[in-house]
Amino acid sequence: MKMNELPTYFKEIDNELWFEEVEVEKKNLKITYKINKCFSYSKSPYQEVALIDSAAFGPCLVLDGVMQTTSADGFIYNEMITHIPVLTHKNPRKVLVIGGGDCGAVRELSKYEDLEIIDMVELDEVVTKECIKFLPEISGGSDFDKRINFKFGDGVEYVKSTDIKYDIIMVDSPDPEGPAKDLFGEEFYKNVKKTLNSDGVMVCQSESPMIHRNIIENTRSILKKNFKIVKTYIAFVPTYPGGLWSFTMASDVYDPSNMDVSKLPFETRYLTKNIAKSCFDLPNFISDLK
Repeated sequence: MKMNELPTYFKEIDNELWFEEVEVEKKNLKITYKINKCFSYSKSPYQEVALIDSAAFGPCLVLDGVMQTTSADGFIYNEMITHIPVLTHKNPRKVLVIGGGDCGAVRELSKYEDLEIIDMVELDEVVTKECIKFLPEISGGSDFDKRINFKFGDGVEYVKSTDIKYDIIMVDSPDPEGPAKDLFGEEFYKNVKKTLNSDGVMVCQSESPMIHRNIIENTRSILKKNFKIVKTYIAFVPTYPGGLWSFTMASDVYDPSNMDVSKLPFETRYLTKNIAKSCFDLPNFISDLK
């Protein structure tokens, strides 16, 4: 693909191709990646979608100039957003993933034989198609477990209108910009709770504790108004701004401190039974958040 066909966050420096990400909220941080190749670039009805091969992290997904996942470290995020709530819930059968267009989350969920339904509501079908084609390290390619159901559409509208009740809902969203902004609002989370069974568990990615403390506090504040138990946990994801990333879980019944780690019988690359417990043991600067 020629340089004049690519957006301005791709730059040619000394005859080499580089991708430059500007941190979206405060715009005071830039992360630059050397690129071996741009597999594809397109404009969907919702955003700019690029699949690139980076020198340091291999094939990657970029949306609107922001790194979303890489073949080198994407497993960390996907393991942490999926397995922790499954281990926390006593007997989950139906799981909903909102977002997660790279298919990494539903791939992890399909490892649990007891799950009966794994629904994925992704706004942008282009993202999923491109990740299946160019990012098989995360998506797993095109051969999906029969329990996985793709429902391409607006996750905000889905939880507002669906009659299905889920045991676990995972909000695997991009940063709170553009089409993902409503996924961080109180009305959305109220509808998420409405879509859960009475003992349901929800989890969302809640951004960087180093850079987006206001987003974590806002997310926790909203969830505390609507759920009895709200806990934040962390993982290290090298390609996300600040490196340290947070997830926030909420339920009226289940406390993750009582999770059953014996339900993790298969091998994972990042998560261990000890990490599943210790990821809630937060440093003071995070536990002091409201």
